[in-house]
Amino acid sequence: MTQSIRAFDKCRHIVDGFDLGMAERTGSYVLDEEELTLIETGPAISIPHIIEGLNKLGKSPEDVKHIIVTHIHLDHAGGTGLLLEKCHKAMVYVHEKGARHLIDPSRLIKGAKMVYGDKFDALFHPVLPVSKNNVTIVREGDTLSLGACNLRFYDTPGHASHHIGIYDEKTDTFFSGDTIGVRYPSLERKGLSLILPSTSPNQFDPDKMRQSAEKIKSLTPARIAMGHYGTTDNPDHVFKQLDYWLEVFLDTGKMHFENGESDKVLKKSLLKEIKNYAEKYTELTPEDIQLIGLDLSISSMGIMDYLKRKHR
Repeated sequence: MTQSIRAFDKCRHIVDGFDLGMAERTGSYVLDEEELTLIETGPAISIPHIIEGLNKLGKSPEDVKHIIVTHIHLDHAGGTGLLLEKCHKAMVYVHEKGARHLIDPSRLIKGAKMVYGDKFDALFHPVLPVSKNNVTIVREGDTLSLGACNLRFYDTPGHASHHIGIYDEKTDTFFSGDTIGVRYPSLERKGLSLILPSTSPNQFDPDKMRQSAEKIKSLTPARIAMGHYGTTDNPDHVFKQLDYWLEVFLDTGKMHFENGESDKVLKKSLLKEIKNYAEKYTELTPEDIQLIGLDLSISSMGIMDYLKRKHR
């Protein structure tokens, strides 16, 4: 795959990691400051693409000083240990609840195998441990100086309890990871600006997700940079979409949960809701449906898991 690098500011780029072997699936952000910084590594299969992207930007992996992961799910941080074999001088920044899983990823691997089954190796192998000497814990309000600009960290649970968001003061950009949703650039180019909540198991919490969204909204950023995928200069639309679809996901989930039905039945219902919504803007192709379906498979599991926890 030909590496795609997009600049959204003269010192800010998104490098496509081709997660799942797909373009515009998961991105890593390059902050080209005095201290070169990456936000998100993606899984191990993304690391060669990140290195290629750095080279195309005239950078070496050894130039990287800081690696920030919004959370330790493998599609965002699974390649961290592998990347550190090339970025020898880099420090990794992570939420305090996620740090131990970077250092010892055994439980993380076990949990992912329960979700992805026999697809795990193709999607995520290898997941290498990160030395504790390379790990820095960040908490709400902590800052990181990159030279001429500062980053500020925020605790943003909802998608995961160990999730951080990063506000970039220089460009008025908030790096949101998965907390406020997933964006589909290919659909946006067709006129459908769709943002769906990412409700994967097993720490999804809708109340915390809404609270995190309100926290981000209060910062009034000019731009949102998402892990999946890319940036938007219309934060208000992101928040409105999140509110709308989170309610749809939960209401539909409750109906199927009370009927004793499975997450697969929920996925079909949610896909129908999205198709009906999309008709106002564009006709979804089989490729579009497959793309959305990837997220709905995991999100439906998370909705049902949340409802089971709440019921108990």
